[in-house]
Amino acid sequence: MFVAVVLLTSALVVVFALLAAAGAGKLARLDGANYSTAIKQSAVAFTAVLTLAAALTAAVAAVWTLS
Repeated sequence: MFVAVVLLTSALVVVFALLAAAGAGKLARLDGANYSTAIKQSAVAFTAVLTLAAALTAAVAAVWTLS
């Protein structure tokens, strides 16, 4: 059961990261950026969401191990 929850949560985080990346790329293109700049901004947004999820996971794990 626990493994299924972890896998579904991981998939959900990746989906949110992809949505953020797509949104960042679309906004960059609407702002007049060329394709390479839009892809770079999409990659930064994707990485930022995954980094934030990893940091939150580490913080929650640290709090749970204390109690």
